[in-house]
Amino acid sequence: MLLKIGTRGSKLALTQSQWVKERIESGRPGVIVELVRITTTGDKIQRPSLSEVGGKGLFIKEIEEALLRKKVDLGVHSMKDVPAGLPEGLEISTFPQREDPRDAFVSEKFRSIEELPHGSSVGTSSLRRASQLLHLRPDLRVLPIRGNVDTRLRKLGSGQFDALILASAGLRRLGLSHRITQMLSTDLSLPAIGQGVLGLEVRKSDHVVRDLIGFLNHGETELTVRAERAFLKELEGGCQVPLAGYGKLDGDTLELEGMVAELDGSVLIRDKLFGPKEKPEVLGVDLAKKILASGGDKILQGIYGNPR
Repeated sequence: MLLKIGTRGSKLALTQSQWVKERIESGRPGVIVELVRITTTGDKIQRPSLSEVGGKGLFIKEIEEALLRKKVDLGVHSMKDVPAGLPEGLEISTFPQREDPRDAFVSEKFRSIEELPHGSSVGTSSLRRASQLLHLRPDLRVLPIRGNVDTRLRKLGSGQFDALILASAGLRRLGLSHRITQMLSTDLSLPAIGQGVLGLEVRKSDHVVRDLIGFLNHGETELTVRAERAFLKELEGGCQVPLAGYGKLDGDTLELEGMVAELDGSVLIRDKLFGPKEKPEVLGVDLAKKILASGGDKILQGIYGNPR
Protein backbone atom coordinates (compact mmCIF):
# COMPACT_ATOMS: atom_id res chain seq x y z
CA MET A 1 0.00 0.00 0.00
CA LEU A 2 1.27 3.47 -0.93
CA LEU A 3 0.39 6.30 1.46
CA LYS A 4 1.03 9.88 0.36
CA ILE A 5 1.70 12.54 3.01
CA GLY A 6 1.17 16.17 2.07
CA THR A 7 3.76 18.41 3.75
CA ARG A 8 5.19 21.88 3.51
CA GLY A 9 8.74 22.03 2.17
CA SER A 10 10.39 23.77 5.12
CA LYS A 11 13.10 21.92 7.00
CA LEU A 12 10.92 21.69 10.13
CA ALA A 13 7.83 20.49 8.24
CA LEU A 14 9.87 17.84 6.41
CA THR A 15 11.48 16.70 9.66
CA GLN A 16 8.06 16.31 11.26
CA SER A 17 6.59 14.51 8.27
CA GLN A 18 9.64 12.23 8.04
CA TRP A 19 9.07 11.32 11.71
CA VAL A 20 5.47 10.33 10.89
CA LYS A 21 6.60 8.42 7.79
CA GLU A 22 9.14 6.37 9.75
CA ARG A 23 6.65 5.46 12.46
CA ILE A 24 3.98 4.42 10.00
CA GLU A 25 6.41 2.27 8.02
CA SER A 26 7.80 0.65 11.17
CA GLY A 27 4.37 0.12 12.73
CA ARG A 28 2.60 -0.96 9.54
CA PRO A 29 4.84 -3.37 7.59
CA GLY A 30 3.93 -3.39 3.91
CA VAL A 31 2.97 0.29 3.83
CA ILE A 32 5.22 2.56 1.79
CA VAL A 33 4.98 6.25 2.66
CA GLU A 34 5.80 9.00 0.17
CA LEU A 35 6.26 12.64 1.14
CA VAL A 36 4.64 15.10 -1.28
CA ARG A 37 5.99 18.64 -0.89
CA ILE A 38 3.35 21.33 -1.24
CA THR A 39 4.09 25.05 -1.27
CA THR A 40 1.45 26.91 0.71
CA THR A 41 0.36 30.53 0.47
CA GLY A 42 1.95 31.15 3.87
CA ASP A 43 5.30 30.00 2.48
CA LYS A 44 5.06 32.39 -0.48
CA ILE A 45 4.12 35.54 1.44
CA GLN A 46 6.95 37.06 3.44
CA ARG A 47 5.27 40.07 4.99
CA PRO A 48 6.23 40.48 8.65
CA SER A 49 2.81 39.80 10.15
CA LEU A 50 0.48 36.92 9.35
CA SER A 51 -2.42 39.01 10.67
CA GLU A 52 -1.97 41.28 7.63
CA VAL A 53 -2.49 38.51 5.09
CA GLY A 54 -5.20 36.26 6.45
CA GLY A 55 -3.86 34.26 9.38
CA LYS A 56 -2.28 30.92 10.11
CA GLY A 57 -4.63 28.86 7.91
CA LEU A 58 -2.46 30.01 5.01
CA PHE A 59 0.08 27.36 6.01
CA ILE A 60 -2.28 24.44 5.44
CA LYS A 61 -4.82 25.54 2.80
CA GLU A 62 -3.10 23.97 -0.21
CA ILE A 63 -2.44 20.73 1.69
CA GLU A 64 -6.14 20.51 2.55
CA GLU A 65 -7.04 21.13 -1.09
CA ALA A 66 -4.73 18.26 -2.11
CA LEU A 67 -6.46 16.03 0.46
CA LEU A 68 -9.90 16.89 -0.87
CA ARG A 69 -8.75 16.23 -4.47
CA LYS A 70 -7.24 12.91 -3.32
CA LYS A 71 -3.77 13.94 -4.46
CA VAL A 72 -2.51 13.00 -0.98
CA ASP A 73 -3.93 10.72 1.72
CA LEU A 74 -2.74 12.49 4.84
CA GLY A 75 -1.67 15.97 5.90
CA VAL A 76 0.86 16.57 8.67
CA HIS A 77 0.50 19.93 10.40
CA SER A 78 1.80 21.80 13.40
CA MET A 79 -1.46 22.11 15.34
CA LYS A 80 -0.76 25.73 16.23
CA ASP A 81 -1.09 26.47 12.48
CA VAL A 82 -4.54 24.85 12.20
CA PRO A 83 -7.58 27.18 12.40
CA ALA A 84 -10.50 26.31 14.67
CA GLY A 85 -12.68 25.39 11.71
CA LEU A 86 -11.77 22.73 9.12
CA PRO A 87 -13.09 22.32 5.57
CA GLU A 88 -16.12 20.10 5.10
CA GLY A 89 -15.06 16.48 4.71
CA LEU A 90 -11.76 16.74 6.59
CA GLU A 91 -10.78 16.01 10.20
CA ILE A 92 -7.74 15.85 12.46
CA SER A 93 -7.99 12.20 13.40
CA THR A 94 -4.68 11.57 15.14
CA PHE A 95 -2.60 13.50 17.67
CA PRO A 96 0.86 12.02 18.38
CA GLN A 97 2.33 12.69 21.82
CA ARG A 98 3.05 16.34 22.48
CA GLU A 99 6.57 17.73 22.45
CA ASP A 100 7.48 20.35 25.09
CA PRO A 101 4.92 23.15 24.49
CA ARG A 102 6.90 25.97 26.09
CA ASP A 103 8.37 29.00 24.36
CA ALA A 104 12.13 29.44 24.28
CA PHE A 105 14.25 32.58 24.72
CA VAL A 106 17.21 32.55 22.34
CA SER A 107 20.06 35.05 22.57
CA GLU A 108 23.79 35.15 21.90
CA LYS A 109 24.41 38.00 24.32
CA PHE A 110 22.00 37.65 27.25
CA ARG A 111 21.12 34.68 29.45
CA SER A 112 17.46 35.52 30.16
CA ILE A 113 14.61 37.91 29.48
CA GLU A 114 15.32 39.47 32.85
CA GLU A 115 18.89 40.32 31.76
CA LEU A 116 17.82 42.19 28.60
CA PRO A 117 18.77 45.89 28.88
CA HIS A 118 16.16 48.59 28.48
CA GLY A 119 15.21 49.02 24.81
CA SER A 120 16.57 45.66 23.64
CA SER A 121 15.11 44.26 20.42
CA VAL A 122 13.29 40.93 20.52
CA GLY A 123 12.07 39.22 17.35
CA THR A 124 8.86 37.18 17.20
CA SER A 125 6.22 36.49 14.57
CA SER A 126 3.54 35.91 17.21
CA LEU A 127 1.18 38.53 18.63
CA ARG A 128 0.65 36.13 21.55
CA ARG A 129 4.33 36.10 22.43
CA ALA A 130 4.70 39.83 21.84
CA SER A 131 1.79 40.82 24.10
CA GLN A 132 2.93 38.61 26.97
CA LEU A 133 6.50 39.84 26.65
CA LEU A 134 5.40 43.49 26.59
CA HIS A 135 3.15 42.87 29.58
CA LEU A 136 6.22 41.68 31.48
CA ARG A 137 8.76 44.10 29.94
CA PRO A 138 7.05 47.12 28.33
CA ASP A 139 10.49 48.71 27.93
CA LEU A 140 11.54 46.26 25.22
CA ARG A 141 11.26 46.71 21.46
CA VAL A 142 9.35 43.71 20.14
CA LEU A 143 9.79 43.48 16.37
CA PRO A 144 8.16 41.18 13.78
CA ILE A 145 10.29 38.52 12.12
CA ARG A 146 9.38 35.95 9.44
CA GLY A 147 11.19 33.07 7.83
CA ASN A 148 12.08 29.55 8.90
CA VAL A 149 14.02 28.79 12.06
CA ASP A 150 17.43 28.88 10.34
CA THR A 151 16.64 32.24 8.76
CA ARG A 152 15.61 33.71 12.11
CA LEU A 153 18.73 32.41 13.81
CA ARG A 154 20.88 33.95 11.06
CA LYS A 155 19.18 37.30 11.60
CA LEU A 156 19.91 36.99 15.32
CA GLY A 157 23.55 36.15 14.60
CA SER A 158 23.93 39.12 12.28
CA GLY A 159 22.90 41.48 15.05
CA GLN A 160 19.45 42.44 13.73
CA PHE A 161 17.94 41.37 17.08
CA ASP A 162 19.19 41.03 20.63
CA ALA A 163 17.00 37.97 21.20
CA LEU A 164 14.27 35.78 19.70
CA ILE A 165 11.28 33.97 21.14
CA LEU A 166 10.69 30.64 19.38
CA ALA A 167 8.78 27.43 20.04
CA SER A 168 11.05 25.02 21.89
CA ALA A 169 9.36 22.09 20.12
CA GLY A 170 10.59 23.24 16.72
CA LEU A 171 14.12 23.77 17.97
CA ARG A 172 14.17 20.32 19.57
CA ARG A 173 12.82 18.59 16.47
CA LEU A 174 15.51 20.25 14.37
CA GLY A 175 18.26 19.19 16.77
CA LEU A 176 18.82 22.79 17.88
CA SER A 177 17.96 22.50 21.56
CA HIS A 178 21.50 23.73 22.32
CA ARG A 179 20.44 27.14 20.96
CA ILE A 180 17.85 27.56 23.73
CA THR A 181 19.14 30.12 26.22
CA GLN A 182 16.16 30.08 28.60
CA MET A 183 13.03 27.94 28.70
CA LEU A 184 10.05 30.16 29.45
CA SER A 185 7.64 28.79 32.02
CA THR A 186 3.97 28.69 31.07
CA ASP A 187 3.41 31.20 33.88
CA LEU A 188 5.58 33.65 31.96
CA SER A 189 4.47 32.81 28.41
CA LEU A 190 1.33 30.72 27.96
CA PRO A 191 1.70 28.60 24.79
CA ALA A 192 -0.30 28.83 21.60
CA ILE A 193 -3.27 26.55 21.07
CA GLY A 194 -1.83 23.15 20.16
CA GLN A 195 1.80 24.24 20.45
CA GLY A 196 4.18 21.27 20.34
CA VAL A 197 1.53 18.98 18.82
CA LEU A 198 1.39 17.43 15.37
CA GLY A 199 -2.04 16.98 13.83
CA LEU A 200 -2.66 14.30 11.21
CA GLU A 201 -5.48 15.38 8.90
CA VAL A 202 -7.45 12.92 6.78
CA ARG A 203 -10.64 12.72 4.76
CA LYS A 204 -13.53 11.74 7.02
CA SER A 205 -14.64 9.16 4.47
CA ASP A 206 -11.22 7.47 4.37
CA HIS A 207 -11.61 4.93 7.15
CA VAL A 208 -8.67 2.87 5.85
CA VAL A 209 -6.13 5.65 6.40
CA ARG A 210 -7.71 6.76 9.67
CA ASP A 211 -7.50 3.24 11.07
CA LEU A 212 -4.00 2.76 9.66
CA ILE A 213 -2.55 5.74 11.56
CA GLY A 214 -4.69 5.43 14.68
CA PHE A 215 -1.91 3.72 16.63
CA LEU A 216 0.01 7.02 16.64
CA ASN A 217 -2.70 8.78 18.65
CA HIS A 218 -1.84 9.84 22.22
CA GLY A 219 -4.96 10.03 24.35
CA GLU A 220 -3.79 12.74 26.75
CA THR A 221 -2.58 14.94 23.93
CA GLU A 222 -5.88 14.56 22.09
CA LEU A 223 -7.94 15.53 25.14
CA THR A 224 -5.89 18.62 25.96
CA VAL A 225 -5.83 19.85 22.36
CA ARG A 226 -9.57 19.32 21.96
CA ALA A 227 -10.13 21.52 25.01
CA GLU A 228 -7.71 24.17 23.72
CA ARG A 229 -9.30 24.25 20.27
CA ALA A 230 -12.81 24.53 21.73
CA PHE A 231 -11.53 27.57 23.65
CA LEU A 232 -10.12 29.00 20.40
CA LYS A 233 -13.31 28.35 18.46
CA GLU A 234 -15.56 29.96 21.09
CA LEU A 235 -13.39 33.09 21.04
CA GLU A 236 -13.45 33.08 17.23
CA GLY A 237 -9.72 33.59 17.53
CA GLY A 238 -7.19 33.99 14.76
CA CYS A 239 -3.81 35.58 14.16
CA GLN A 240 -5.26 39.07 14.64
CA VAL A 241 -5.65 38.71 18.41
CA PRO A 242 -3.15 37.66 21.11
CA LEU A 243 -4.63 34.59 22.75
CA ALA A 244 -3.24 31.43 24.28
CA GLY A 245 -4.51 28.20 25.79
CA TYR A 246 -2.83 25.26 27.43
CA GLY A 247 -4.41 22.10 28.80
CA LYS A 248 -2.99 19.54 31.21
CA LEU A 249 -4.38 16.22 32.40
CA ASP A 250 -4.10 15.10 36.02
CA GLY A 251 -5.73 11.70 36.45
CA ASP A 252 -9.36 12.14 35.42
CA THR A 253 -9.24 15.93 35.74
CA LEU A 254 -8.51 18.25 32.85
CA GLU A 255 -7.02 21.67 33.60
CA LEU A 256 -7.25 24.42 31.00
CA GLU A 257 -5.62 27.83 31.24
CA GLY A 258 -6.39 30.59 28.76
CA MET A 259 -5.35 34.15 27.98
CA VAL A 260 -6.50 37.09 25.88
CA ALA A 261 -4.49 40.32 25.72
CA GLU A 262 -4.31 43.75 24.15
CA LEU A 263 -1.82 43.96 21.30
CA ASP A 264 0.54 46.12 23.37
CA GLY A 265 0.28 43.92 26.45
CA SER A 266 -1.25 46.74 28.51
CA VAL A 267 -4.21 44.52 29.46
CA LEU A 268 -3.91 40.76 29.88
CA ILE A 269 -6.81 38.59 31.03
CA ARG A 270 -5.86 35.10 32.14
CA ASP A 271 -7.83 32.41 33.94
CA LYS A 272 -8.14 28.65 34.33
CA LEU A 273 -10.83 26.04 34.88
CA PHE A 274 -10.92 22.36 35.84
CA GLY A 275 -13.30 19.74 34.53
CA PRO A 276 -13.79 16.03 33.79
CA LYS A 277 -11.58 14.67 31.02
CA GLU A 278 -14.64 13.22 29.29
CA LYS A 279 -15.84 16.72 28.31
CA PRO A 280 -12.85 18.65 26.94
CA GLU A 281 -14.90 20.82 24.57
CA VAL A 282 -17.27 21.87 27.36
CA LEU A 283 -14.28 23.00 29.43
CA GLY A 284 -12.89 25.00 26.52
CA VAL A 285 -16.18 26.78 25.88
CA ASP A 286 -16.73 27.50 29.59
CA LEU A 287 -13.28 29.03 29.98
CA ALA A 288 -13.76 31.18 26.89
CA LYS A 289 -17.04 32.49 28.25
CA LYS A 290 -15.42 33.23 31.60
CA ILE A 291 -12.60 35.22 29.99
CA LEU A 292 -15.04 37.09 27.75
CA ALA A 293 -17.10 38.05 30.79
CA SER A 294 -13.95 39.28 32.54
CA GLY A 295 -13.23 41.84 29.82
CA GLY A 296 -12.01 39.67 26.98
CA ASP A 297 -15.06 40.71 24.96
CA LYS A 298 -13.91 44.34 25.01
CA ILE A 299 -10.43 43.35 23.84
CA LEU A 300 -11.81 41.32 20.94
CA GLN A 301 -14.27 44.06 20.02
CA GLY A 302 -11.44 46.58 19.96
CA ILE A 303 -9.32 44.39 17.68
CA TYR A 304 -12.00 43.00 15.39
CA GLY A 305 -14.11 46.16 15.43
CA ASN A 306 -17.46 44.45 15.92
CA PRO A 307 -19.44 43.71 19.10
CA ARG A 308 -19.86 40.09 20.13
